[in-house]
Amino acid sequence: MKYYIIAGEASGDLHGSNLMKSIYQEDAAADIRFWGGDLMKNTGGTLVKHYRDLSFMGFLEVVLNLKTILNNIKICKADILKFNPDAIIFIDYPGFNMRIAKWSKKIGIQNHYYISPQIWAWKENRITDIKRDVDKMYVILPFEKDFYEKKHHFPVEFVGHPLIDAIQNRTKNGAEVFRKENGLDSRPIIALLPGSRKQEISKMLSEMLSVVDYFPEYQFVIAGAPSQEFSFYEKFLTTNQVKFISNQTYNLLSVSSAALVTSGTATLETALFKIPEVVLYKASWTSYQIAKRVITLKYISLVNLIMDKMVVTELIQDDCNTQNIKIELEKILTSDYKNALLKNYNELEKKLGGAGASHKTASLIVKAVSGIRK
Repeated sequence: MKYYIIAGEASGDLHGSNLMKSIYQEDAAADIRFWGGDLMKNTGGTLVKHYRDLSFMGFLEVVLNLKTILNNIKICKADILKFNPDAIIFIDYPGFNMRIAKWSKKIGIQNHYYISPQIWAWKENRITDIKRDVDKMYVILPFEKDFYEKKHHFPVEFVGHPLIDAIQNRTKNGAEVFRKENGLDSRPIIALLPGSRKQEISKMLSEMLSVVDYFPEYQFVIAGAPSQEFSFYEKFLTTNQVKFISNQTYNLLSVSSAALVTSGTATLETALFKIPEVVLYKASWTSYQIAKRVITLKYISLVNLIMDKMVVTELIQDDCNTQNIKIELEKILTSDYKNALLKNYNELEKKLGGAGASHKTASLIVKAVSGIRK
């Protein structure tokens, strides 16, 4: 059977690659065409467009790049028509994917959505479009099932969180091997996870690196995004206390003492590695002013949202400054903080539903598509 997958970000590439592996296990003859990244490309199928050409951060940035976005939608529709898939699998990325879903539903293609748009955070009115255009929804956060089924009477499948699979299945290097291969010394490590888009990396790394001189007994290591070249990060490497590695975030987290993390999927990844973290977020003034008026959540990190309490500290916009980052980083490096945090992290992992999200989702999709074909 023929599957068309659309993932528009680094996290979507990760989850898409694991989903593809499971689809191939369920359907050995699967023909997959996709928008994604290197991880999906290395799994198989045919890459149409890389997510590095799709991601725009913030409201203002989307407006400024609207022409490019609309052109990508046009390209995507034409490619889908040519491929004629049995089903389209959308992975998050709602601004783009919901437009395609509306169109593809009208022409009779079966729509599956893996990793729900965060309509519980903002744009809840999208539920009308989801009910109309999405045939099957697979959610990965425990509270999403009640949100869809109890509040909006739309049946969904809670499949667990794919990060658990991704972390368990990663290629592991020993701590000493990892340090030696990447030129790291014996000092404890503070991981810096500034995001995957150039706009957010530039903004967040400047804030993260502003505290380096206060912690000479540590080495700070930037986790480079696979979508960005080393040359982009080079200007940030102004001291021997700051190192850089690319596309090895999980190995980095496995040997770190603490982390400074830009809000997003990385906050949850860090928690699943049981690493103390401070969550940082800073956008352009215009984007932030718009966001705070339309997003009504109590928290911005997935860790706190899932636990429904402040487990990890969040420093947002004006609070995201050198003084506050220094204070909070000092706090999370203490043993008392780490011991208390570990209990919350263990509870968080239980709430996420255990391993097997990719396999469960692939099995349900293949079964649904097979039923249509019969």
